[in-house]
Amino acid sequence: MTAILLTTKSVYKPWGRHDLWPGFAEPAPDSRPIGEIWFESPAGAAPDLLIKYLFTNEKLSVQVHPDDAAARAAGYPRGKDEAWFILAASPGATIAIGTLAPITQDALHRAALDGSIEQLLDWKPVKPGDFFYSPAGTVHAIGAGITLVEVQQNVDLTYRLYDYGRPRALHLAAGIAVSDAKPFIAQAAAGAVGRGRTILAEGPKFVVERWQGGDYAPTLPEGVSGWLVPLVGQGSADGVAWGAGECLMVAGQVKVTASADSDLLFVYPGDTRLPG
Repeated sequence: MTAILLTTKSVYKPWGRHDLWPGFAEPAPDSRPIGEIWFESPAGAAPDLLIKYLFTNEKLSVQVHPDDAAARAAGYPRGKDEAWFILAASPGATIAIGTLAPITQDALHRAALDGSIEQLLDWKPVKPGDFFYSPAGTVHAIGAGITLVEVQQNVDLTYRLYDYGRPRALHLAAGIAVSDAKPFIAQAAAGAVGRGRTILAEGPKFVVERWQGGDYAPTLPEGVSGWLVPLVGQGSADGVAWGAGECLMVAGQVKVTASADSDLLFVYPGDTRLPG
């Protein structure tokens, strides 16, 4: 049984913010805005999954990620499924996920060049507690005014299709080749599986559970890691204290105690199943 508190890495982005989530130190007003905070694994570790927070003050680019086969063909270790758990959202905040209707590759290419791709996306209003599992190939864009936790396959591989005129490179040929431009169909959540424990998604690449305050003792198979993401509250995992804004990597059987006001995510690989 092990529980390791991960270190954080601040990633500065032009679309980021200075007001973060409770538990994170906010940057000085005259400093660069923080767009992402990554939880870094111990030196030498290369886990399949990565957990990070996003803080948006502007729309992120319209983008897409390849699946495992396409990513490996391009020289990367894996593709990228990802999921978003919404923590906070300004009035009118939206996320684009999927397109309003199926789009051919040629039409997608033209729309990316002339900017009309923005109007072809399905912009969904979001609120705290919303959850989206976005498989590789899904055309998407995260809107402004959102704080979220992102769970993703651990690879830094994004193809930008459109960036609102910002001076950043696009990746139209590679991105359109891996895009599955069609309406998004949300994965059905498994729902409650025990006291205080709800499965938000059982995707092919990872499972995301939501835990409320209480005591838990998950047992992970040998060689499999899990991630405990405290959103609110405080507690301990195998004697390692944690609070909001932190993340722990765990293995084996881990005894978790969470204060009554706690709200946590627990993430593990998609080919792993824990007892109810």
